[in-house]
Amino acid sequence: MTATAPHFGPAPSTPAARRPLAAAALLATLVGMVFGLLLGGAGPASAHAALTGSDPQDGAVVATAPKEVTLTFSEQVALGDDSIRILDPNGKRADTAAAPRDLQSGSTVKYGVSLRTGLPDGTYTVAWQAVSADSHPVSGAFTFSVGAPSKTAVVLPTEEAGGGLVGTLYGIARYAAYAGFVLLAGGSAFVLACWQRGAGARPLQRLVVRGWMTLTVATLVMLLLRSPYTGSGKLADAFDLDGLKAVLDTKPGAALVSRLLLLGASALFIAVLFGTYPRREDEREKRDLTFGLAIGGTVIAAGIAGTWALAEHASTGLQPGIAMPVDVLHLLAVAAWLGGLTALLVALYRTPDMDATAVRRFSGIALGSVIVLAATGIYQSWRQVGTWSALTGTGYGQLLLVKVGLVAVLIGIAWMSRRWTARLTAGGSGAGPEPEPEAGTGDTKAPRAEASEEAEATDASKVPASEEAGTPDASKVLDSEDPARAAQLARQQEAVATAEKKRVRDADPDRSGLRRSVLAEVGVAVVLLAVTTVLTSTEPARTEEEARASTAAAAPAAEGPVSMKLPFDTGGVNGKGTVRMEITPARTGANAIHLWVDGADGKAMDVPEVKVAFTLESKDIGPLPVLPTRLTEGHWTADGVQIPMAGDWKVAVTVRTSDIDQTTIDKNMKIG
Repeated sequence: MTATAPHFGPAPSTPAARRPLAAAALLATLVGMVFGLLLGGAGPASAHAALTGSDPQDGAVVATAPKEVTLTFSEQVALGDDSIRILDPNGKRADTAAAPRDLQSGSTVKYGVSLRTGLPDGTYTVAWQAVSADSHPVSGAFTFSVGAPSKTAVVLPTEEAGGGLVGTLYGIARYAAYAGFVLLAGGSAFVLACWQRGAGARPLQRLVVRGWMTLTVATLVMLLLRSPYTGSGKLADAFDLDGLKAVLDTKPGAALVSRLLLLGASALFIAVLFGTYPRREDEREKRDLTFGLAIGGTVIAAGIAGTWALAEHASTGLQPGIAMPVDVLHLLAVAAWLGGLTALLVALYRTPDMDATAVRRFSGIALGSVIVLAATGIYQSWRQVGTWSALTGTGYGQLLLVKVGLVAVLIGIAWMSRRWTARLTAGGSGAGPEPEPEAGTGDTKAPRAEASEEAEATDASKVPASEEAGTPDASKVLDSEDPARAAQLARQQEAVATAEKKRVRDADPDRSGLRRSVLAEVGVAVVLLAVTTVLTSTEPARTEEEARASTAAAAPAAEGPVSMKLPFDTGGVNGKGTVRMEITPARTGANAIHLWVDGADGKAMDVPEVKVAFTLESKDIGPLPVLPTRLTEGHWTADGVQIPMAGDWKVAVTVRTSDIDQTTIDKNMKIG
């Protein structure tokens, strides 16, 4: 996920007129690098598995039932005992129900399923479902026929694996997990690196804790839904203990359990950050604790990010050894930028004592995040897309273009935020020294004089008339030995002072402008995070193009008649002539054949018999005999001629011109 920051450092000394030009130049450079690498291409690589071939092929017609059906995939897949089912025309199991046999050889990923003996003729359906190496479920179906095609009673589900209610809930949990991680890691980083006094601010504490809770609950939900998500699709199976046990034995299941363990460690980190840390007063102790928290928090955050990298797109396909650490860096940069931006927004709205120094510090972190995001995003885009056609012609590529567009919008809003930040810093609004907040509140101990005067006036108005003359402030109440009343007045004075300070801050046009622009950034970034979540569950463009290429190679050619001429000479009287043959549509499955027999004079020639045979020598299929029917003088036809698979077929035509004179001529014809 690529993003930008509200401010990239101190106010520049260059004229303001040059800033848009510099931004445009930076954007053009990054976009050029992205698309330049996309055009560079690379060797084949997959992330979602795709069916690249089968035997028999989809739509093929075979003379006799095969002993085994094989499926070839583009990458490693996980198959269960019932992952491949073969159904006869009546919808009953035609396979032996045994676990698929692993027939892999070298880089070819192939599995086979044995068929029962004595299968009748008709159309058979092969339904398969698997889990690809990037943890996403994939499924599909195809048909083949024995003898001749027939009607079938098989009705397959219309939705793909991982769809339905379970798929929707799993997708929501995935988004919630990303959002929780962003708030947890980014909010904590903002406190430690940008505004350490924010560790005592309740709004920031709530933000980080809610991020932790969201990530924890989402991870538990994903763990429970994993079995039905990759299997039955039934929500009730979420509590199937056998399914849960099977999930724990998989790579995604292990990653989710590891994430829960790391979240346990992060709970201790949060307790120290918002408990012990703000109460430290010794500068040396606090500095040491800051360093320890920074190291520990980085390790935990990297570990949590690694649970995604080790189980999803980065773990398979092209260059996984590079892609996994790059993915971890990408997620950490996303959290630092988006989580920090959210924390900044909360601080701007809910903690009036935050100064411009914290904004300036976050600006530096945001700049570093932008650089990391740009570099890792370019690499990930190249790895998963690779070509212009994949970028514009696949769902993944189109989503990536939407993401790039959202990033461009973010860049524009960020430059507005940069202007507000520069004005806030240059004008000194909120940049002066701030009083220390009370631990856990973020409020000031010593309000301004004018705020105190107003507080006293307000407090006096709330005191009963009988006490007004003798209790003008807390100190006099204390002198009269009424500590409860003094504490109440002190709290009232503090609340009024805080409210007044917030009112003054909110009236600052620079601060208000920054809040609005940061709010807009967060809004766009939330949508950007949603698009990124969808991208992680979408078949990568490279894989989709590979599957298309494999399907196109095995698919029949465009429908249309194919014709040929075969001169013949039977050696008898009037034994010379030409056979004109036309086959329609010249593809696998049923075809129609027309033959015209012309004599040496070019006129229709009536002969006693014509026979045709098809042989596919490369597959050792045939000869498959065809007996045309005489339609008129010199015109013979045959309907429903079954061609079982595409290939370069040898067509042999036998012509008999008398009881003893006949000849066979042959010629190759490309069918399918």
